[in-house]
Amino acid sequence: MEIKVNFLENLRLEAKFDDFTVITDQPIRYKGDGSAPSPFDYFLASSALCAAYFVRVYCLARNISTDNIRIVQNNIVDPENRYNQVFKIQCELPEDISERDRQGILRAIDRCTVKKVVQTQPEFQVELVDNLAEDAQALLMEGLSKTDKTYIEGKDLPLEESIANMTAILESLGMKIEVASWRNIVPHVWSLHIRDASSPMCFTNGKGASKEAALASALGEFIERLSCNFFYNDQYFGAELAQADFVHYPTEKWFPLSADDSLPDGLLDAYTRTVYDPEGELCGSHLIDTNSGNIERGICALPFTRKSDGATVYIPSNLIENLYLSNGMSAGNTLAEAQVQCLSEIFERAVKKQIIEQEIALPDVPTEVLERYPHLVEGVKALEAQGYPVLVKDASLGGQFPVACVTLMNPRTGGVFASFGAHPSMAVAIERSLTELLQGRSFEGLNDLPPPTFNSMEVSEPNNFVEHFIDSSGVVSWRFFSAKADYPFVEWDFSADHQADNQQEADTLFGILHELGKEVYQMVHTDLGAPVVRMIVPDYSEVYPIEDLIWDNTNQALQFRESILNLHRLSTEQLADLLNQLEQSQLDNYMDIITLIGVEFDENTVWGQLTLLELKILIQLALGQHEDALEGVEAFLQYNDNTVSRQLFYRAVQAVLEIELDDELERSDFIVNLRRMYSDEVMNAVEGSVDGTVRFYGLTPTDMNLTGLDRHQRLLESYRKLHAARAAKSSDQ
Repeated sequence: MEIKVNFLENLRLEAKFDDFTVITDQPIRYKGDGSAPSPFDYFLASSALCAAYFVRVYCLARNISTDNIRIVQNNIVDPENRYNQVFKIQCELPEDISERDRQGILRAIDRCTVKKVVQTQPEFQVELVDNLAEDAQALLMEGLSKTDKTYIEGKDLPLEESIANMTAILESLGMKIEVASWRNIVPHVWSLHIRDASSPMCFTNGKGASKEAALASALGEFIERLSCNFFYNDQYFGAELAQADFVHYPTEKWFPLSADDSLPDGLLDAYTRTVYDPEGELCGSHLIDTNSGNIERGICALPFTRKSDGATVYIPSNLIENLYLSNGMSAGNTLAEAQVQCLSEIFERAVKKQIIEQEIALPDVPTEVLERYPHLVEGVKALEAQGYPVLVKDASLGGQFPVACVTLMNPRTGGVFASFGAHPSMAVAIERSLTELLQGRSFEGLNDLPPPTFNSMEVSEPNNFVEHFIDSSGVVSWRFFSAKADYPFVEWDFSADHQADNQQEADTLFGILHELGKEVYQMVHTDLGAPVVRMIVPDYSEVYPIEDLIWDNTNQALQFRESILNLHRLSTEQLADLLNQLEQSQLDNYMDIITLIGVEFDENTVWGQLTLLELKILIQLALGQHEDALEGVEAFLQYNDNTVSRQLFYRAVQAVLEIELDDELERSDFIVNLRRMYSDEVMNAVEGSVDGTVRFYGLTPTDMNLTGLDRHQRLLESYRKLHAARAAKSSDQ
């Protein structure tokens, strides 16, 4: 994690990281102002707080109250060496806690991350640099050999060379990538989480059988998502970029809306129109670009190449972001390598969807076949030694597709996790299934898995597939675990005749889609310096239902974005119009405003937690619609998961509204004890909100220039680096 330090007045310092700011000072006796803890005080507190966090997690998982649990830490200083200290953490537990849980709580404290880092004796490297942004990826390369060349199946270059090439690309863009976490809880299964230090919303996860493979995976995913604009999928780009020569790519084409709102000529082709508009209901206005919100400019479309004949077909950026998420995008050392990876993932997700929705029972991979891959067997045995039964399945559906499945069962909770992987080689497909299973997860993280079900409707629900796509945490059917398989085991092999012939493997995978009667559209990006491919297979590779283009399109943000960002400046009439639009929209009351308008707020603020329901309540209070506001507050308190302070605010609002709406009650009779209960600060805000003198309590004013929205500005700064690189590349050609 990158922590930026700024010098404030006197000895005060400011550390900034993620969405947080920490202020430190020194005591007056050391010439400070005593206005904040010292850096060393924060260090001491971190271990105590970390220990308490692990106790809290342990108790929450077992429904143990922490009301009477006390934790104290004392640091004992050696009088002869003040740097030699003992941290004594003491925990006082109520008598009714069992001996088993007492020992469990002690073990939980022992897992404190701060403690473990200190005990491992971290190394401090202090150096002078000419520019903090230079050599930005040095931490990623640390520990990697400069002479070794590690080849793995499916990759056209050694891992070390791939990593060096990709870090050079990111450094040339001015992006500093940091490793946020590593995981290696069983042998031969590595994963890590990397992110842009300046814009942590831009992050990826990598997985592999080694550290180098996992890092290459994470970097490749980062570059593919940069190239395909996935990090900025439905976010507002702001007025400047909306009016730029191009919004997404120099090769984009804009189609003006027609008077009758029909689909413009030249947009899509006959095949895609039959898929995306089967009932003739799709309008041009459905496809307005969400990122720019530039209605006057029309529909932004990107040039894709049709695989069957090489023709160029323009596909709306709105359609892509609404239906496909990250499905069908891959980076590689070569175009063929990227195509194999991309096609493999498309098959993985399509076959996975078919298996889950149709509740197909898969055959086991026989022991004698698995034993040919000892590193995979070692990983599976390590999981089973921890008490997690593992099933390795052939998901090829009788040898049709290059897909495997590794499923983990958690007897402690009854949860299951079906992880799928695909590649022309069965060994690689199984390895990807296993590494995907544990990507970014600790053993504790396996306690959140949902149990299987015999409820077919729950399994086939479209949102269940979306959950499976995002992190494989969706529900699977009990029928999936039947010993009577619906397909025979096939020891399939779609790999090339000659090792590392990715082109041959890509052609084989394209051939499978052709036999299924599917058309493929691809867009190749090379502007960042690495081949990246984006593929769309209509009626096969969608993540969201096609009808979402009409009924749940992200460009619904365009109806509300400007009004919500200008909320504090709206007149009474404009507020009433906004409230009416929200009511008529039939949007989910629990949708967050970040998702609705495509703007990133600091998640630790009221804006960051704001839902459609709470926004309606605040508008109703501003308009004096007390009965409607009370109804909304009651729903908020019953169903909304928000901060404790926000919950208390609305409990106080509920009490005051009930008093106001009861002719027999007077606020003055209750105000003293309301203030004793909720504090003067909260009650001032509550009374002001009810009386109309305080509007939108907790929401700091902003505007269409995104004033004060540092998190979103950092995301846009990240995109501007991409945009500038593309503009420079285009001008050179």
